[in-house]
Amino acid sequence: MVRIAPTVVPYDSFDPAEDAEKLKAAMKGFGTDEEAIIAIIAKRSNSQRQEIIQAYKNCYGKDLIKHLKKELGGDFEDAVLALMTPSRDYIATELHDAIEGLGTDESTLIEILAGCSNDEIEEISEAYQRLYDTSLEDAIAGDTSGEFKNLLIALVQGSRKEGSSVDEEAAREDAETLYNAGEGAWGTDESEFIKIMCRSSYAHLQEVQKVYKSLTGNSLKKAIEKEFSGPMEKALIAILSCAKNEQKYYAKRLQSTMAGFGTSEKPMTRIIVSRSEIDLADIKKEFQKKYETSLEDALASEISGDFKRLLLALL
Repeated sequence: MVRIAPTVVPYDSFDPAEDAEKLKAAMKGFGTDEEAIIAIIAKRSNSQRQEIIQAYKNCYGKDLIKHLKKELGGDFEDAVLALMTPSRDYIATELHDAIEGLGTDESTLIEILAGCSNDEIEEISEAYQRLYDTSLEDAIAGDTSGEFKNLLIALVQGSRKEGSSVDEEAAREDAETLYNAGEGAWGTDESEFIKIMCRSSYAHLQEVQKVYKSLTGNSLKKAIEKEFSGPMEKALIAILSCAKNEQKYYAKRLQSTMAGFGTSEKPMTRIIVSRSEIDLADIKKEFQKKYETSLEDALASEISGDFKRLLLALL
């Protein structure tokens, strides 16, 4: 099994009361010591940050989050608050913003849901219900439509098979089913694609991709690009990409936040914050391999100030 490496791990000499005291000192008087804030929160795990929030309240009777909001601003504030929010609550909030904002942010829905394990889906769905008093499924159903809606709802069921075992005959059957539902048919049977792509294990989908190529001479990715368009096409390709190499998928997503004119700070922050305790070290390796530059150098040329210092500290 491949070892997945984070960049942020629990701090060994952790003392929440001491960290609370240092954070208070960093925000005391005129001006704010942003470097002191970065030095603490970038080197603590999410669960340790929750302990610091409680210690701050215990020691000073104040809400640390409100204090940080008052002192900080811009992308730096957004990234600090993302780090201080319980992990699943943060992702639930990002989904809510994608659904309830002006128009639907399909790329965020795809990025978050395409790579989630069943346990992650369950925890995010619970957080969404608690925070917004509605189910994630209902929220998605009310803001999307057609086959894209059906695909997202299938993903939030959290019913993907997990494990690394592969049944070659089953993979062959699914490859044939996908061909007959797409390239080999007049029109496209989207429901077959949804069923196979949203319920199969990643190991199975990798095998399906190999078999599809040998059966048809065409890649499954190319077949999807031919048969689908818009968010449905993007979602199916994202699932295939995660099945093949999830860390490479996030490396490409990070590159897309820096491509073209301007920088997309919100998804950049989300990926770095949410993957920092999971596999960000591996994402960095994939980024270097694909783009022949380090993620650190790429970020440093795109962003600046305390926001840059914080994200680089998480790497």
